[in-house]
Amino acid sequence: MSNFKSSISSRIFGAFASKEFCPVVQSIVNKTYVKLMKVDLSDYASVGEYSSLNALFTRAPINARKFESNENEFISPCDAFISECGDITEQKALQIKGHSYRVRNLLGDYVLKSEKDRLVDGKYLNFYLSPKDYHRYHVPFDMRVKKAIHIPGKLYPVNFTWLRKIPELFVENERVILECYTKDEKLFYMVFVGALNVGKMQFIFDHNIQTNVKTSMEQLYMYENLWLKKGDELGRFEMGSTIVMFFEKDMVELTCKKDKPIRFTDKVAYKS
Repeated sequence: MSNFKSSISSRIFGAFASKEFCPVVQSIVNKTYVKLMKVDLSDYASVGEYSSLNALFTRAPINARKFESNENEFISPCDAFISECGDITEQKALQIKGHSYRVRNLLGDYVLKSEKDRLVDGKYLNFYLSPKDYHRYHVPFDMRVKKAIHIPGKLYPVNFTWLRKIPELFVENERVILECYTKDEKLFYMVFVGALNVGKMQFIFDHNIQTNVKTSMEQLYMYENLWLKKGDELGRFEMGSTIVMFFEKDMVELTCKKDKPIRFTDKVAYKS
């Protein structure tokens, strides 16, 4: 699948998903999607309440999820499946068993070498959001965002079949990288990886970040004293995709396991 074809496909699907059909047709579209993808709407409004497929993708829960306020615990930023997690070894992490990628390449040129060096022998977590999942993502820890980086790229699917097929698929795909710091200046990254049929990746704190657009230029966004609170909404995928987190050496102990489903607010790591 060429980058051109995947980009066009994603834009067409994005336009379809954003279109508001007449109530009867929209109800059929929504019900078909919920049935095919086995979407659980028990915590959300009923299927007929969504005016477009995109409104269904980006649905908000009826009640806010609660979590313990332990300041040293990272929570999951999303509902997802932990496809891989563990140690960054020889500056590499796994996108799936037997298939690694170079962390430095994933982060790109706007992340300084000195900052990349802090991740050597650190930890990583892969969150795979399937089309049935809740598509919003949240702040996993009280954090300061220093920079956001948008790297245009391909839009390969990020399901397990394609992760086995394409070497370093995460490095090939479009992504947005957040460079984050805790109150004591410990460093971690959140990487939001685009995928086929991801119309947009949205970020509440900066609507200037535009993805799946006709550009080949990397974009850097710098912030002064931008603090975000754990649990607050951070943004949304307009279809399923992947979030990867990297932590500097000796910063955290992971408390989650691979090959397990996880929900936003579940504990994933404990800060050392």
